[in-house]
Amino acid sequence: MIVLVGFLGAGKTTVGRLLADRLHLPFRDADHVLVDRAGRSVAEIFSTEGEPAFRALEHTVVTDLLEGPDVVLALGGGAVEHEGTARALADLPRRRPGAQVVHLQVSLAEARARVGDDRGRPMLARPDLDAVHARRVPGFSAVATLEVATAGLTPAEVVDAVAASLPES
Repeated sequence: MIVLVGFLGAGKTTVGRLLADRLHLPFRDADHVLVDRAGRSVAEIFSTEGEPAFRALEHTVVTDLLEGPDVVLALGGGAVEHEGTARALADLPRRRPGAQVVHLQVSLAEARARVGDDRGRPMLARPDLDAVHARRVPGFSAVATLEVATAGLTPAEVVDAVAASLPES
């Protein structure tokens, strides 16, 4: 089980797919699983029920996936802000020896450059995006067993860095 965490634009989904191929594991994106289960988009859940309800639903999805078969799992950028999700991630290596939580590090400037003005990412419209980034980074580090700086690297190079940092199994 390898879980990828990091801020918006860190490359969790792109790197996750490539890493899963490299390691011959299935790839799962927690947001996609959540949307499938809820039958509604992330934006719709946020707008109708609010962020706390979304985070509670996300927590259920993430904990279910963490208990399932080995996969490369990409989490949404805010998942670590839910106390229960953060606790489950921090405890993962104890519960599943060999499991890794990889923080893909990205600066806010790099994240913005990577995602541009993607209308499908409502987070970009937040006036407090700098504060959100500053608040989340310590949470990513707190749950991570590995941290990989992504600045200036292609997705394939990030995969190489992650794979090189994984313990031999």
